[in-house]
Amino acid sequence: MPRIVGVDIPNEKSIWISLTYIHGIGRHTSEMVLKEAKIEKSTKAGKLSEDELSRITQIIDHNYTVGGQLRRQVSQNIARLRDIGCYRGIRHRKGLPVRGQHTQSNARTRKGPRKTVAGKKGVKEQRT
Repeated sequence: MPRIVGVDIPNEKSIWISLTYIHGIGRHTSEMVLKEAKIEKSTKAGKLSEDELSRITQIIDHNYTVGGQLRRQVSQNIARLRDIGCYRGIRHRKGLPVRGQHTQSNARTRKGPRKTVAGKKGVKEQRT
């Protein structure tokens, strides 16, 4: 398995799909990297030479934020929103949808499983 930017990518898949295993690189970015490195996108990842792998690694290192650094940057952005107390930060803090979705009937992914609240029991008559 070739190792690019600290991530093992699968041998048997085409290189343009294999690059998407790196956090922060999608299909479009993968194609752009391969075009810049002058590598055929249908080439299997296991058949790349050391020179081709180093070209891909250099392009990704110089032009893109990926992996742990990207995760850290995203978490810092969310922490900044929480600290300044803006609307999006409050939504992050409460664990509710951030981008304007409705929450009355949906948003189970963000809110978690339903928390059932017991119904009110009838008050029994008091004897005097």
